[in-house]
Amino acid sequence: MGAPPEVLDAAAEEINRSCGAQRAHSQVVDIRKADLVDAAIAEIWSKHGPLTGLVNNAAANFIAPTKDLSPRGFEAITSTVMNGAFFTTHACGKRWIEQGLKGSVVSTLVTWIWTGSAFVVPSAMAKAAVNAMTMSLAVEWARYGIRINAVAPGPFPTEYAWKMLSPTEDVKVGATSADEVPMGRYGELPELGNLMILLLGDGCDYLTGETICIDGGHHLAAPSTFAGLTKLGDDAWRKIRESAQAATAATKTQRNV
Repeated sequence: MGAPPEVLDAAAEEINRSCGAQRAHSQVVDIRKADLVDAAIAEIWSKHGPLTGLVNNAAANFIAPTKDLSPRGFEAITSTVMNGAFFTTHACGKRWIEQGLKGSVVSTLVTWIWTGSAFVVPSAMAKAAVNAMTMSLAVEWARYGIRINAVAPGPFPTEYAWKMLSPTEDVKVGATSADEVPMGRYGELPELGNLMILLLGDGCDYLTGETICIDGGHHLAAPSTFAGLTKLGDDAWRKIRESAQAATAATKTQRNV
C-alpha cells in the first residue's frame, strides 16, 4: 500500500532540511504495471542519474480465511508484492548491466517464506517468490557486480500494517505478539533500517543471495505465523473483516483529502 504523494513530499522535504541539500526526491508509480515502472526508472536516470541501490518494500496484506478470498483480493496482494518487486528489480538491473554499473537490491520479506503461514496465503506465496528471485538473480547477476539480498523482519509495528494484521484482540498472538519474542519486545524501525543500509552499501560486497532474519529470535522460539487463528469462529472473522475494511476506507479518505 503506497503513501499519498503529499506524505512522500513531506518526508523528502524533512530529509533535505536535515541534510542541508536537495538529496531526496519523491515519485509516485503503480509498481504493478511494468510499463509505468520502466518509465519511472527512466525518469530517475534522466533527472538524477543512475541509482546505486533499490529497496523493494511495497506490500499489501490482510488476514482472512483462504476459502473466503476473492480472485481480486489475491491479485491485489500478489501483484504488488511479487510482480512489483520483479518489475522494479528488472528495470534497474537491466540498466546497470547495459551501463556496466554495480548495484544492490534489498527486498523486505517475512519469516513465512520458510514456513508458509495460514490466513495470509497470498502474501506468503508472493514473498516466497521474491525470495526465489533473490537467490536466482544473485547467481545470474553476480558477474555484473549486482548484489541481490533480502531481510525477513519479525514484528515491527506500523499503524496501517497493524490495523490489517492485528485488528482485534483475537489476533494479538503469534505473528504479531511481542510476548512470544525471546527478546520480549517488538523490533524498532531504526534497527531494520541499519540492516538494510548495511546490505545496500559496499561494506559487505561479498554477500549476495541471502535473506537475513531480524526478529529477536521469534521464528526460532515460537510460531511466527497466524496458525493459532484456526480456533477462531465466523463471528471473530466477521469482526476482523470489518476492522480491516474500516482501516482501508480510512486510508483512502486520507489520500483524497
